[in-house]
Amino acid sequence: MLKILPKLAAAGAVLTAGPAFATGLQSPVAAEAVAAVVDKGDTAWMMTATVLVMAMIVPGLALFYGGLVRTKNMLSVLTQIIAVASLAMIIWCVWGYSTAFGPEGNAFFSWGNLFLAQTDADSTAATFSDGFKIPEYVFIAFQMTFAAITVSLVVGGLVERLKFSALMIFAAIWLTLSYFPIAHMVWATGGLIFEMGALDFAGGTVVHINAGVSALVGALILGPRLGYKKDIMAPHSLTMTLIGTGLLWVGWFGFNAGSALEANGSAGLALINTFVATAAGVLFWMLTERMMGHKGSLLGACSGAIAGLVAVTPAAGNSGPFGAILLGALAAIMCAWFVVSVKPKLKLDDSLDAFGIHGIGGIIGSIGTAVTMLPALGGPGADDYNLGGQLVIQIIAVAIAVVWAAVAAAIAFYVAKMLTGLRVSEEVEREGLDLGEHGERAYNY
Repeated sequence: MLKILPKLAAAGAVLTAGPAFATGLQSPVAAEAVAAVVDKGDTAWMMTATVLVMAMIVPGLALFYGGLVRTKNMLSVLTQIIAVASLAMIIWCVWGYSTAFGPEGNAFFSWGNLFLAQTDADSTAATFSDGFKIPEYVFIAFQMTFAAITVSLVVGGLVERLKFSALMIFAAIWLTLSYFPIAHMVWATGGLIFEMGALDFAGGTVVHINAGVSALVGALILGPRLGYKKDIMAPHSLTMTLIGTGLLWVGWFGFNAGSALEANGSAGLALINTFVATAAGVLFWMLTERMMGHKGSLLGACSGAIAGLVAVTPAAGNSGPFGAILLGALAAIMCAWFVVSVKPKLKLDDSLDAFGIHGIGGIIGSIGTAVTMLPALGGPGADDYNLGGQLVIQIIAVAIAVVWAAVAAAIAFYVAKMLTGLRVSEEVEREGLDLGEHGERAYNY
């Protein structure tokens, strides 16, 4: 029997990761020591956090991405996001939750709860406190939104040229081969990365590295958009992008603070870290633009906000506020440098910088989490915290996630290509995917 239980870091009583540790049954010893109760306050908070994460997808991510494309492709992006997120939710209930969280399993994936047949209204999921639980359906719904937004993030590297049918086929395969196994490896007792002792509070590896690397693979397989580096491909509505950024930031409080699984001090720490890392990301991306000879831009501010959010995700409960500020600033600087300077030289058409922000930022955040644990930076590590050892563990965990996601994404994209052709025709691409793929426009005036 696979038991997915809360785990405390070797550095002291610190949560090493987010939601998925708490999805199994308590051990008999713990059950005897403390009579488990469903805490209504924690349950109410987790239901709220789940809805906040949903707001990150539709309308948050849809508007953020939609505003960044050309007018003729706005509706296609909105359609892709709502459709692929909906598909992820259905698959999650059919086999996704079972594949990620058991109850039976090994180091790479689990099984035993297809169609949620082993779950009912009385089923519970453990929190990080002995004796306090939440309804399992609430936990399932919370984790379902994680799966939905992760596959939606991949869209950012593929917009304005990918067939809608290809995206849906890719999503079903990719969720099965990449998202569910990586979620199991990182967040489930018995999972490969979990057993290494890697720190990932809310999904640096599971969500951001996974999505960013997969988007990069897809962009390489698809090739650049017609007219890339020749035609003007400026965002058609930075107003929409700012609205999307704000919704993502607000929703991210559910994403990060919700990963504490309880309405407590750990959630409060994740809350304030989500404020300050994001603020640092905004300012330091704009500062980096100025240092590189450009004007500080709204697009840069929005991109910096996402970079800060991405970087603090794995460290949300594993960092003090000052460490979160440093992490947000570093991620913004490195992501801005990659997006503004490196990407054009590589001639890489990662359309909306899914890899440049989520991939690069996720790697920085996942590795940097080892540093933010330091007590000297206000982190929650114990006085004898082993920085070097934890740093090695984080790097290995990142490497595993990168390789696994790349291989799984390549398989999913090539299967989709074999079945659909993957890319729209040149005529549709020039006309715009709104009309060519969906027969309607985002704007009629």
